[in-house]
Amino acid sequence: MRAVQVREPGGSEVLEVVDTDAPVPGPGEVLVEVAAAGVNFIDTYQREGIYPMPTPYVAGLEGAGRVTALGPDVDGVAVGDRIAWANTLGSYAEQVAVPWAKAVPVPDGVADDVAVGAALQGMTAHFLVTDCFTLRGGETILLHAAAGGVGLLLTQLAVAKGARVIATTSTPEKAELARGAGADEVIDYTAVDDLAAAVRDLTGGEGVHAAFDSVGRSTFDASLASVRRRGTLVIYGAASGPVEPFDPQRLNAAGSLYLTRPKLFDYIATTDELRARAAAVYGEVAAGRLDVRIGHRYGLADARTAHDDLQGRRTTGKVLLVP
Repeated sequence: MRAVQVREPGGSEVLEVVDTDAPVPGPGEVLVEVAAAGVNFIDTYQREGIYPMPTPYVAGLEGAGRVTALGPDVDGVAVGDRIAWANTLGSYAEQVAVPWAKAVPVPDGVADDVAVGAALQGMTAHFLVTDCFTLRGGETILLHAAAGGVGLLLTQLAVAKGARVIATTSTPEKAELARGAGADEVIDYTAVDDLAAAVRDLTGGEGVHAAFDSVGRSTFDASLASVRRRGTLVIYGAASGPVEPFDPQRLNAAGSLYLTRPKLFDYIATTDELRARAAAVYGEVAAGRLDVRIGHRYGLADARTAHDDLQGRRTTGKVLLVP
């Protein structure tokens, strides 16, 4: 089979399409023919060595497809079933062995590509507004990268809870996507000198109840300055690089703020948590209340371009590799 391998940490040039043996499912695993694999920022962090990885390895954590074989000691799934996963290394490939405990059934009515778009990013958006910061009606949030995969989903979930969403984007086209998802206000961060001041102007000087920041280093100071007294700053990504170390006294001075740096995998730590969260997201999709936008599709041979476009902020919605 074909797969995208990383032999050493580095830029997108280290992504290499190779021919390799198909995996054999071990105990508790199922073999899946991959219909689509998700491309996420965590893949770039692993590739660059920000998250150290043993090399060589096949990239990708997320995908969906049809089960073609069962390993020993697997119950509750059959050959031919469709499943999705968000935490199985080796997903940039034509076939992958997935631990059944880390997989979720894909319901009828949810297409394979949508199942991928609603997996890692959908569950991320879900835990951010239900568990990490329990968003309530009438609250106002700031959301960076609102036209990205998580951003569009998080906007919809926040609006459904009755929140006001102030979104930031970098182009008119992305602004329209954010508005289409329900954002109340959209700020072009490239066109303002003081982003925090613009956010304060939109909130009567008070600031937002919570800021959701997946950009990291370049937006951290503005995010912090945009949060109201006793509000919360959620850093859930580092598209511009990790936030530099800082003095926690700044949280005191800014109004007794809360800061958290969560990751999805701590909110789907057990099979029961994973499947309950996935079922909640897929239920919203199947009911037509959550729209998953598939923004870009690439072949395995174009994995380098996919990473470059994602990191260059040239993508919107979900980015897929299709074997």
